[in-house]
Amino acid sequence: MAPGSERLWTEWPGTPRFDVVGVGQCALDQVAVVDGPPEFTGKKQIVELTRVPGGQIATAVLACTRLGLRAALVSAIGRDEAGSIMLEPLRKAEVDLGGVRIVPGAQSQLSMIVVDRKSGERTVLWHRDPRLSMRVPEVRREEIEQGRVLHVDAQDLELSTWAAGVARAAGIPVVLDADTPSPGIDALLRRVDFPIVSREFAEKHFGTRKPADYLRGLAALGARFPVVTLGDRGAVAGGREGVIGSPAFQVVARDTTGAGDVFHAAFIWGLLERMSAARILEVANAAAAMNCRALGAQGDLPTREELEGFLRDRRLRRGAHLGEGDGPSGEER
Repeated sequence: MAPGSERLWTEWPGTPRFDVVGVGQCALDQVAVVDGPPEFTGKKQIVELTRVPGGQIATAVLACTRLGLRAALVSAIGRDEAGSIMLEPLRKAEVDLGGVRIVPGAQSQLSMIVVDRKSGERTVLWHRDPRLSMRVPEVRREEIEQGRVLHVDAQDLELSTWAAGVARAAGIPVVLDADTPSPGIDALLRRVDFPIVSREFAEKHFGTRKPADYLRGLAALGARFPVVTLGDRGAVAGGREGVIGSPAFQVVARDTTGAGDVFHAAFIWGLLERMSAARILEVANAAAAMNCRALGAQGDLPTREELEGFLRDRRLRRGAHLGEGDGPSGEER
């Protein structure tokens, strides 16, 4: 079997209402574009300022609907203007919001995102009202079991761990988005089939910079197919044939916020489409790159047709370039 040719999941139980159920955070992002990264004690002029919906699970769920999937969200917001703003695009996309808890007196999660205008790289500062924490008794098993895939973050660790256990018992694959290690997260990792974590998470949690080592660490905890995202270097994953590398797509990046969230969404889409492992990583990297072309976590979420067109165009350009005998195209890496 060629590296990356394996199918990661082929059978799903029953006839669930949704393709994906997301359990985790949504937020309202204040995005400030500046010229060059600011110094901690200095001052910096903002050249562009906007307020847009975000949050890693909400963004991933919305991106899933753009790819044609049916989605539901389990989350918590305050009864405030910010909560209304962040839910609006989800409502328009017909995401089922029956699992969203509105907490009286709590402030919805807010983020301040500082984006370097030249590179598109960003720094995120965030605040979450403790009253938004979701607990296991507040969520029904049926809410978790109504999807073909469960997507969780590690914000409310006890809830995500319980939900992952419910999904696994029901034969539902679990995808995890984690970027910061925290005490007790191994209990969650042991119930996750597809942990898709940041390089920062992997290096801090396993104490190594060698991809093979942290992929082995994730697999030892029970992952079927662990993935580590590497920013502009793409992603690496651990398949049955060993480490699989998948390069990033080079675009003119305006804002890298949300790239990881969209990577998760396209991974879920590829999983449900029964794509090969290598193909799933390719479409996930492509979708993430496409979203970097606009401001905000949800700035340029691709449709299925747009994503397939992007990939087709890159292959044509690469083929034409290789035909000239110049090697791989500089447009793609």
